Amino acid sequence: MDLEFSPEDIAFRDEVRKFLEESYPESLRGKASRDEYEREDFLLWQKTLYERGWGAPAWPKEYGGTGWTSIQRFIFQEECARAETIPIPPFGMNMLAPVLLAFGSEEQKQEYLPPIIKGETFWCQGYSEPGSGSDLASLKTTAVRDGDEYVINGQKTWTTLGHFADWIFVLCRTDPSAKKLQEGISFILVNMKTPGVEVKPIITLDGSHEVNETWFTDVRVPVANRVGEENKGWTYAKYLLLHERSGIAGVGRSKRAVERLKEIAATEVSHGEPIIHDPTFARKIAELEVDLTALEYTELRTLAAEAQGKGPGPESSLLKVKGTEIQQRLTELTLEAVGNYAAPYFRGFPKDGDNAYPIGPGYAHMAAPLYANMRKTSIYGGSNEIQRNIIAKAVLGL
Repeated sequence: MDLEFSPEDIAFRDEVRKFLEESYPESLRGKASRDEYEREDFLLWQKTLYERGWGAPAWPKEYGGTGWTSIQRFIFQEECARAETIPIPPFGMNMLAPVLLAFGSEEQKQEYLPPIIKGETFWCQGYSEPGSGSDLASLKTTAVRDGDEYVINGQKTWTTLGHFADWIFVLCRTDPSAKKLQEGISFILVNMKTPGVEVKPIITLDGSHEVNETWFTDVRVPVANRVGEENKGWTYAKYLLLHERSGIAGVGRSKRAVERLKEIAATEVSHGEPIIHDPTFARKIAELEVDLTALEYTELRTLAAEAQGKGPGPESSLLKVKGTEIQQRLTELTLEAVGNYAAPYFRGFPKDGDNAYPIGPGYAHMAAPLYANMRKTSIYGGSNEIQRNIIAKAVLGL
């Protein structure tokens, strides 16, 4: 496998790098390192990319896509990570859009795709429920047909950035009498302003408000908002999850995080020497870099398969497992490197009137909250235990 970039790819990389240096919004600089964003931050960055013609790297050109090769998309993500841009929320761009492109009607594509690429609408995901996470097929939210409408009742949980969202794509049970749990589920698009939709915040261990409970009480939605066939939603849900798992790997951002970790380890001192010179700590970093390089090559092989017309397959489970394990190890080593400087500060604290403020260098302040927040990555998108079962069956044939 040729891993060298062509002269054309190098020229493209330079073009992307120049664009990020000159056009990345000033108001967004530095926000990625703090991992704290507002709704308008996400939309501003998407609008900026759209105005450059780079709003949807992976979409077909007829719907506004760039026409980039898989290697160009890889380079673009690498450069965004290098420049520490804020992420593009995946829910509309990388999760819903592939489902609409594959299974949606032309009317749905024309209605929902343009506002996504232009940075006009914000989407969230309605999959998990209390008691239905890894066992997603056991979901209980119902959608009962009433003429030209569905009436939705139930609860979704861990709705990431649901408090920012204009729309949510929801898995609902439309045939409770189906013999198999995977059958009788439909994929429905719901406007978050519809009467009966209620979003309640969940404050996580790091003190942030990122996820929510979303309640549906007699929510009426046009049947035209159903994607694909009734009771075939499980097929579309699995298709979406393949795209989600591929994106979770986050190779580019992990590579940048390793660079930051080395900078911290070269600054923090133990027994009179920078800890990067400590053999045990240096070995941990080296092992992490070896695993990250292997993951990068795996992603490149996956991209090469996509270039030949093959969509994401079980290899997305490999990317998800190893990518999230590496992300967690990175936050663990960063926390180890900053030591007691991380202890006083969690996001959302101190509150007004408190006297405890972050101490030590600025790079230490987010170590503890990021460590706590990254515990989730091995769970969402299908837990890593579930992914290993998929790999065992689909790859190893066990």
